[in-house]
Amino acid sequence: MENNTKKLSFKHYLIIGSMLFGMFFGAGNLIFPIHLGQLAGAHWMSAGIGFLLTGTLLPLLAIIAIAVTHSNGIYDLAKPIGSRYATFFMVLVCATLGPLFATPRTATTPFQIAFASHLNPTQQPMWLLIYSLIFFGITFWASRKPTGIINSIGKILNPAFLALLAIIFAFAFMSPISSASKAPIADAAYQNGSILNGFLQGYNTMDCIAGLLFGIAIVTAIKSLGATSAKEISMTTMKSGALGIGLEAIIYIALIWLGATSLGSFKLSIDGGIAFNQIANHFMGITGEILLAMMATLTCLTTAVGLSTSFSEALHAKFPSISYRAWLIIATGLSFGIANFGLDTIIAWSTPMLMFLYPLAITLIILSIASPLFNHDRRVYIWTTIFTIIPAILDAIAAAPAIISKSAFASTILKLDDFLPGASLGMDWLLPAAIGLIIGLAIHYIGAMMGAKTTQIEND
Repeated sequence: MENNTKKLSFKHYLIIGSMLFGMFFGAGNLIFPIHLGQLAGAHWMSAGIGFLLTGTLLPLLAIIAIAVTHSNGIYDLAKPIGSRYATFFMVLVCATLGPLFATPRTATTPFQIAFASHLNPTQQPMWLLIYSLIFFGITFWASRKPTGIINSIGKILNPAFLALLAIIFAFAFMSPISSASKAPIADAAYQNGSILNGFLQGYNTMDCIAGLLFGIAIVTAIKSLGATSAKEISMTTMKSGALGIGLEAIIYIALIWLGATSLGSFKLSIDGGIAFNQIANHFMGITGEILLAMMATLTCLTTAVGLSTSFSEALHAKFPSISYRAWLIIATGLSFGIANFGLDTIIAWSTPMLMFLYPLAITLIILSIASPLFNHDRRVYIWTTIFTIIPAILDAIAAAPAIISKSAFASTILKLDDFLPGASLGMDWLLPAAIGLIIGLAIHYIGAMMGAKTTQIEND
């Protein structure tokens, strides 16, 4: 089979890259960069650099990690830590990106930024119910066959989205609202810490952990184009990932700049969705708002299809007694239900989960890419993860809604953060992770030297 593998062309790379772009670029990818631009003001570029690290570089590294290890998905990638941990991590990521947070957000975000402002607050629940029902009905239909994801995302929805986005950018670049370099800095934290705060804002896109989950969908799509050898699949994954995520990075910078320029006419909004609506209306009036509604719905629909497909494939592969179609029904049905709690509620409860998952995902990606250097020794994985998971739990508690973060239990346990540098910035996991990595590497290399010495003695 390896000798009969098909050599894929640049056109195939573009198709897969377009699919990846559509899967990654969704709800948060529209609203968070614009909001970041408003927060950072004149420091929009440095904040953008930090945002790109977590919003584009880490997702690309996640795809490369899957390619390097020849994994079929997140379970294979985490398995060196232990099969139970791999199952736990996979289920948690699937739930976060699936029906708990990310997938419901793909419906509530376009509704919030394009329609909610035109409705009476008492009418919004009913119209959200109708909108989300139609939205997830289309999502289910488009996700029925995993290989069909190329046609539904890469060839149809992406070009439509990019055309609509280009129209708004054209107006903004030809006649900027104001100078981004002279924009006020709305949040004092960005005065001296714009890169770090941009880095943390990138968590909200969820793309790093999405990159781990999308692995199985990527491999399935590449195989459907004729590639069968592990080498060809790996190279296609990396090349296509660079194309799709590179385009995403360009759009991020443009959106962040757009947010910074908007401060010349508008006040800091509570989220980027409202700001984007104001910007579209500024340039094109009601026509701009209609374009925004179409654009937001299209881009979020592509992400919903990608998330639902990946969720269903990953859990069907792990629990084959439940069919792919059944998992898809669960994914779209629960997403529909949770979406009707509203965007603000979803974001509030997703933040602590992201603060817990991201450190674990970042360390797993780095370990996977570097694993050939320490012969894939699972002890390096285990020690690094043990030292990372405790501060990650503390970060999750600190970022939770007040009902949890302000409780007596939380106040007591968060005193541990006093001993960890970077706690106030949500980066208290970095030093412990480095210590765990050093311990794991020391055990590996000491063991390797002792093993080599024993072999030499036996040979003598």
